[in-house]
Amino acid sequence: MIPTDTLLRLEFDKVLQAVARHARSRTTAAAVAAMAPLRDSTAIRTHWGRIEEIRGLARQRISLSIGRFDDIRPLLDEVRPDGAILAPLSLLQFIPVLESLAALARQLAPRQDIPLLRSIDPQPEAMDDILEPLSATLDDEGNILDSASRELAEIRRAKRTLAARVRRKLEEIVRKHETAIFLQDDFITIRSGRWVIPVRMDSKGMVPGVVHDVSSSGETAFMEPLEIIPFVNELENLTAEEKAEEIRILRRLSAWIREDADRIAACFGTLVELDRLDCLAAYAERFAMAVPELSDDGRLRLLSARHPLLLSLRADQPDAPPVVPLEIELTTGTETPERETSQVIVISGPNAGGKTIALKTVGLITLMALSGMAIPASPSSTVPLLDHLLVDMGDEQSIEQSLSTFSAHAAAMARILGQADQRSLVLLDELGTGTEPLQGAAIGCAVLNELRRRGALVIATTHLTEIVGFVQRTPAMRNAGMEFDSSTWTPRYRLVMGEPGQSHALETARRYGLPEPVLAFARELLGDSGTAFAGVIDELRVKRDHLATELAGLQAERARLATRERELEQQRGELEELRRTVIEQGRDEARAVVTATRRELNALLDDLRKERRKETADKLRNRAAQLEAAFAPSGQAPPSGDSLKPGDRVHVRSLGRDAQVVSVDSGRNKVRVRAGSIELEVPLHGLMQPAAPAPSARERKAPRFKAAAWTAEETPSAAELNLIGKRVDDALTELEGFIDQAVLAGQRQVRIVHGMGSGALQRAVREFLGRHPQVASFRAGEPHEGRDGATVAELE
Repeated sequence: MIPTDTLLRLEFDKVLQAVARHARSRTTAAAVAAMAPLRDSTAIRTHWGRIEEIRGLARQRISLSIGRFDDIRPLLDEVRPDGAILAPLSLLQFIPVLESLAALARQLAPRQDIPLLRSIDPQPEAMDDILEPLSATLDDEGNILDSASRELAEIRRAKRTLAARVRRKLEEIVRKHETAIFLQDDFITIRSGRWVIPVRMDSKGMVPGVVHDVSSSGETAFMEPLEIIPFVNELENLTAEEKAEEIRILRRLSAWIREDADRIAACFGTLVELDRLDCLAAYAERFAMAVPELSDDGRLRLLSARHPLLLSLRADQPDAPPVVPLEIELTTGTETPERETSQVIVISGPNAGGKTIALKTVGLITLMALSGMAIPASPSSTVPLLDHLLVDMGDEQSIEQSLSTFSAHAAAMARILGQADQRSLVLLDELGTGTEPLQGAAIGCAVLNELRRRGALVIATTHLTEIVGFVQRTPAMRNAGMEFDSSTWTPRYRLVMGEPGQSHALETARRYGLPEPVLAFARELLGDSGTAFAGVIDELRVKRDHLATELAGLQAERARLATRERELEQQRGELEELRRTVIEQGRDEARAVVTATRRELNALLDDLRKERRKETADKLRNRAAQLEAAFAPSGQAPPSGDSLKPGDRVHVRSLGRDAQVVSVDSGRNKVRVRAGSIELEVPLHGLMQPAAPAPSARERKAPRFKAAAWTAEETPSAAELNLIGKRVDDALTELEGFIDQAVLAGQRQVRIVHGMGSGALQRAVREFLGRHPQVASFRAGEPHEGRDGATVAELE
């Protein structure tokens, strides 16, 4: 439990007041004001998650359906005794509560993206059995409506009818000449609940009736004529019946609320909790706050942190300068060079330069985070889970307790040392002040050393150079300074890690009006030591600025290289896509050419069977030459006629396979080749170097076709094709090429293996064979050939 005086000293109550401005009820505002840091990491993370779920709904333009409402818990206590009746205005306070609960139930129940809000127990519940009668009974001012009951509606209707009858009767009396001459005026009014007319005091005996009132001047008597007394008495009876019916209605409504008092009270607690969370979400959204990480290993890391109260102040003053962000990092243990973190940080610098604000910013943001609130810092920030937040800040001197400033600081440091451990954050303002500087610095150094030994995280401010020097020499401790503009002698309020700040007391005194002769005398007394120290600090600052400039340049270069890398990656992707597109187009075009050529080849073979050999051979040669020229590769020259001799192996592009040279006709640039059992004449440009060594005798004796493509290793004696596992379209394309090659190789019988499966591939293969011009007949395979899983075709 963090003491209340620590919360007040860090102005946590003012932050809660700013949050409570978003509340819809005083009950919620009180719940916000009662918030305090939590020690359960699960509870803290749950609070953060629920706030982020509400902010997520807000980004979808969905706000929690909560209207303004009052605290109904005292009314629930009032109605619990049997027979208790709530007044209409008391009952009226239940309507906004029940309406908000019903709206929340409809809003939250169907959603699956808010699991943490849905885990609040109990969930908001629509109590229409109470809300509807209340809404039908009371208007906005707490009056009971005619719709409250049928009996009440009939009574009030009768009252209105009778009242209208009384008024008409009175108007008749007023208009009568024998009565009008005695009236002070001709209006009708009600006095003491009775209908009366104004009669002159000196004539009241002339009008039969009962006097109910007299004017303040004594000149007018307000009389109830005898003629209307029976009607007015009946009206009074109806009024009594109306009152009795209203009491009965209120008793019934109170009884219904009494029956569900526990359920209403529980749901009211949920309503207050949702309103509180909505206040925290609205406050976080207003200042773009973020949820940090929660550290169990004692690490504090605040990035782009800003004091929340300064943010509120700047929001109310648009012309004010922006809040300078704070970045600070602490961790238990020794300094980590690569992350430049320490366990103890001592901030020095000028008065009014922002040291105490930096201290309060760290403390206040830590309190906010541990209370389950979003913080005004980067979401990459980390806050430690603490048992103690120990603060010595401000002048605590007390006449009543006979404490001087130093005595108060010494008592506070003793209290802090009595509680500090590895789960503590200690904030010390103006360490070592209030006594003789050397002794004060020694005590301050000793306190810092003891806190470091105990493992506490420490942030302190000081003006004493002795403490600055001690921190510079001690492991796990680090100096920091508030930046000061030497050209304008004004603070910049930016914390610079790694270098101490200068007090600049003389410049600050000049800025606040201290006379120049006084400052000159002080400068003489200060001597060279202070000037030397300031020179060292200035030299460090110049080096830091130089390194910062180089770092900015390196970061800019890194960003440029990263951009260039992304551009190159994008170009590589575009080139890869272009390559795929070109390859696909080439495949489509090649497939179209191959299909057309195969059809022409089938027609030519058909002509060949019809004995038109000469004409067919010429067409075949011309077509082959066209294809060879069209698909001639640009990277490899064909062999010359002089380099070829009978017996050489060459690759024939038109066949897609190797063949043996039979003879060379150099004059006609033609070569006669033998491929299997057929011989043909091809032009020189249709030849290439063989793709593979000549097959052995064994390979020529038992060749096999491969299902995927025709290669130089395949021989024309292949007589089997395996289509199992292929799609129908791909299988038929491959089958067509297989039959063409088999015909060229002189095969008379081939076997196509297609399997049984669903039968679709089998039917497609046999339909294709039935219409192919080179297939004379086909049949299912014999038992040793695969039965119906294969088809044997006879070729012409």
